[in-house]
Amino acid sequence: MGRIWSFLFLLVPVLGVAVFLAAPVYRHWLPDDWSAHGRRIDDLWYFILYLTGAVFVATEVVLFWFMWKYDSGKNTKPVEYTHGSHNLEVIWTLLPAATLLFIAIMQMKAWEEAKMDKPHLPPLARVTARQFEWRIQYPGPDGKLDTPDDLHTVNELAIPVDEEVVIDLESMDVLHSFFLPNMRVKQDAVPGSVIPVWFTATRTGEYDIVCAELCGWGHYKMKGRLNVLSRPEYLNWLENLRIQQEATQ
Repeated sequence: MGRIWSFLFLLVPVLGVAVFLAAPVYRHWLPDDWSAHGRRIDDLWYFILYLTGAVFVATEVVLFWFMWKYDSGKNTKPVEYTHGSHNLEVIWTLLPAATLLFIAIMQMKAWEEAKMDKPHLPPLARVTARQFEWRIQYPGPDGKLDTPDDLHTVNELAIPVDEEVVIDLESMDVLHSFFLPNMRVKQDAVPGSVIPVWFTATRTGEYDIVCAELCGWGHYKMKGRLNVLSRPEYLNWLENLRIQQEATQ
């Protein structure tokens, strides 16, 4: 009976690997990347996934082997106790430490591009998170925010394609997280702070804006739309927004 449980335990890594291999086929995987910087982030993510996956499978196989070899129904030898191995303790302490150090060094370039190397550009828009919506503010013809000609939308952000853009991110109430899955952008919106976010979209279309931080009872409905447009379409979108806004004033 004990060896039957050993095989059932072995199903954990087998099914885990099977789900991992089947997920991309059924589109239950990472969303398509349409950003200039996303490839580096995806490569880092896949490296960590494969590394931890290999450790997971190896660990589960070793556990299966121990369950099989030392099955109480087949093993009549008396129990043997060990006080451990100092050398083994050192090895399994140094190996994870060296791995984490390698990952830390490997991710430095991706972190610099996404969080430190801010382009010298004025903000295209300001995104203000609040329970439970995204308020978006564009500078008007004067090119400055917080002036009478500013343009305002809710849950709809438009940007030009193939152009690096900077977004100023704020929060009016609690902690939120500005998440653009297809742009590989995720940044916490912290009350009292203005946090710049920058990226370059490489394909026109409509994409999701979601909140990736539990921010209250209505967190599930805090969704928006990112419209990536050609430069002429973007300018036309801004003009239509201006006309609509003036018509309601």
